[in-house]
Amino acid sequence: MASLIPSEKISIVVEDDRTGLSITTLKRAIADNLFYNQGKFPTIASKNDYYLALAYTVRDRLVHHWLNTVQTYLKQEVKVVCYLSAEFLMGPHLNNNLINLGIESRIRQAVEELGLDFQELVDQEEEPGLGNGGLGRLAACYLDSMATLEIPAIGYGIRYEFGIFDQEIRDGWQVEITDKWLQYGNPWEIARPEYSVQVNLGGHTETYVDRDGNYRVRWLPDRVIKGIPYDTPIVGYQVNTANTLRLWKAEAIESFNFQTFNIGNYYGAVNEKIYSENITKVLYPNDEQLQGKQLRLEQQYFFVSCSLQDMIRLHLSTGNSLDTFDGKFAIQLNDTHPAIAIAELMRLLIDERFMDWEQAWSITEKSFGYTNHTLLPEALEKWSLELFNRLLPRHLEIIYEINRRFLDRVRIKYPQDNDKLARLSLIDETGARYVRMAHLACVGSHAINGVAELHTHLLQQTVLKDFYQLFPEKFSNKTNGVTPRRWMVLSNPRLTKLICSKIGDSWIKNLDELRKLEQFVDDSAFCQQWQQIKQEVKQDLAIRIRQRTGIIVNPNSLFDIQAKRIHEYKRQHLNALHIITLYNCLKQNPNLDVIPRTFIFGGKAAPGYWMAKLMIKLINSVGEIVNQDPDICDRMKVVFFPDYNVTNAQPIYPAADLSEQISTAGKEASGTGNMKFSLNGALTIGTLDGANVEIREEVGAENFFLFGLTAAEVQQLKTKGYNPRDYYNSNPQLKAAIDLINSGFFSHGDTELFKPLTESLLNYDPYLLFADYQSYIDCQKKVSQAFRDRANWTKMSILNVARMGKFSSDRAIKEYCRDIWNVAPVPIELEDLCPDGQCKLV
Repeated sequence: MASLIPSEKISIVVEDDRTGLSITTLKRAIADNLFYNQGKFPTIASKNDYYLALAYTVRDRLVHHWLNTVQTYLKQEVKVVCYLSAEFLMGPHLNNNLINLGIESRIRQAVEELGLDFQELVDQEEEPGLGNGGLGRLAACYLDSMATLEIPAIGYGIRYEFGIFDQEIRDGWQVEITDKWLQYGNPWEIARPEYSVQVNLGGHTETYVDRDGNYRVRWLPDRVIKGIPYDTPIVGYQVNTANTLRLWKAEAIESFNFQTFNIGNYYGAVNEKIYSENITKVLYPNDEQLQGKQLRLEQQYFFVSCSLQDMIRLHLSTGNSLDTFDGKFAIQLNDTHPAIAIAELMRLLIDERFMDWEQAWSITEKSFGYTNHTLLPEALEKWSLELFNRLLPRHLEIIYEINRRFLDRVRIKYPQDNDKLARLSLIDETGARYVRMAHLACVGSHAINGVAELHTHLLQQTVLKDFYQLFPEKFSNKTNGVTPRRWMVLSNPRLTKLICSKIGDSWIKNLDELRKLEQFVDDSAFCQQWQQIKQEVKQDLAIRIRQRTGIIVNPNSLFDIQAKRIHEYKRQHLNALHIITLYNCLKQNPNLDVIPRTFIFGGKAAPGYWMAKLMIKLINSVGEIVNQDPDICDRMKVVFFPDYNVTNAQPIYPAADLSEQISTAGKEASGTGNMKFSLNGALTIGTLDGANVEIREEVGAENFFLFGLTAAEVQQLKTKGYNPRDYYNSNPQLKAAIDLINSGFFSHGDTELFKPLTESLLNYDPYLLFADYQSYIDCQKKVSQAFRDRANWTKMSILNVARMGKFSSDRAIKEYCRDIWNVAPVPIELEDLCPDGQCKLV
């Protein structure tokens, strides 16, 4: 036996199944997770079981980064950005995590060696639709950038049980289907019930004098709700940082009342559970009814209170005093939805922690920054005093006191100017009395920013003019950006590969390096490759369109795409008028030489927004006629791609030849879809609105199709008196398009169906479609002419991509860190008992 034992030591390397990255280890980890997590063996496992096993395998590798990140932040006592947003439209996690971890190819190989289809497993993931559109998607891009830039950050929001509805199109109408994104579980989150907090609602307040003789206020609520945090790691690209997205779920303090049950009231026994859980049941309920408005305010206050209590817990747990709270946290309000946080932090500091008002206010103002996302006055949230007092009586008292002190300062600067006092007041008293949440955000924050240069300028001149005059030092612009990781590397891998082959891959973390592509605009081989990739992704989208709608489209046609939330100010119906005008031209002259076009729409209308839903019906009705007309053939097709979300957006952006950014000038705050289209090589037809202005400046006016009135011209026209019928009567093409709609041609002879839409345009036209119509039609002719020269179009496409560096969310976050948050990067070193995922047994 002795001869069988070698005299030298043997080193055996065993890779950790939780962190190892060899193909053998990854295959074993997937199999283990299928067996132990899912409780399944291959014979009975479903595709979803395999997806979950794969997701848990990836999450294990995320957790290694995540816990090291948390530990580093605690050790170093770093300043943390707390991003408060009622929406986080993250998109599917699996592929994004694989790209950021740099393990996509290894995972794909391991899955395929197990005999599985990688794409099928990816497609199993339910998208967490926790946002309505741009605002929630911006929050997601910013979380990605903060992690990539190694910025300590926590995203705070709501864990809606049901996200934004799934959209089906039936007989041309939008139908809302419940989004059951949690029905099969969410492998990316970890519940943290040990960090639960209590949130009060309703009731009344009472005053008392404490033992030191200080005047105090006590809130006696009607209801108390429990907030339970669910954490999701957000990993950066090619760094060790993994920050936290913490979403709050509402539960009852006591889910079951035995006393009520014992006397036979079986439904009453669970009333509290039902009421409490309703708060986080669904994303943004329809707010037309009072009950909807109350639930929305409850949602906002719930997640804000949970989040602030969590910050205070974190701060105190490291031995800090609340005196230094503002040095520890930079809290950003993503629009007015979380603005109640200002009153809540004051309540927590003065009522719960017995701080004096002046110190509490100083901490509050230094802690908060406010991002405004709208120029539409109706979108600036306000709440009736009756509702506010009934739901948040203590906060109304605090807001009154904030307002009293604030208006005293205003009086000193503007004596005898009662009109300015009324305009600046946190309470709107012009009719029924309301709390103005944007005003609260402006007064209680040390920084206020818009999200595009034009938007910030218009804020200062219109809706926040008085605040800008009072606090000019608070205002700055932070133009939005998008993450190239999801919106190029993940969604357009072919183009990513081509770009990397020419300029390397450092542009993925420094988008300005795309400028290096300009040297290849006259390289015929490169341009041919660029064209080929565009053609391939268009073919892919054509297949998806046929699968989803049954419509066969020509991939060689110009893909003209407008994909965004359906709203009158975004003017999808102006696009429809162009389609009808082009259709009329082809019917009058079937031999007309036109560039074949496929018009593709995507977007959801708010469930209670009737006019937007009617616009969807019009688009589909026009498509029904155009797509079946033998005189048209393949020269025009109209497609409404249903259920537009992050998942469906990923193949749509790369396939666009033309990006429709046609909102009325002065109405769009920024837009980020315009950036995603340009980043993927689409040319833009647009107005000088939102970030379009800056995109045009960056890519060059010659590479942008501009039309329409400017914001100043819009205002001048409205001031002078705008009569849309003048345009209708003087423009034969416009009149023909409107008359064709009114004739019932697109509605099976029903002349009443689209009357609400056409009558609104003829009599009001609040977003000036008719005023911009001819400019738009003329510009579309220039688009068609430009598309005929495919070589030059390709050069324009390359230049659009090459000059998009400014529109990275990384750039935006750097500006926030420098100008508003005063937060610096904190590199993370991975520490493990098994360095590099390997344990050595000697």
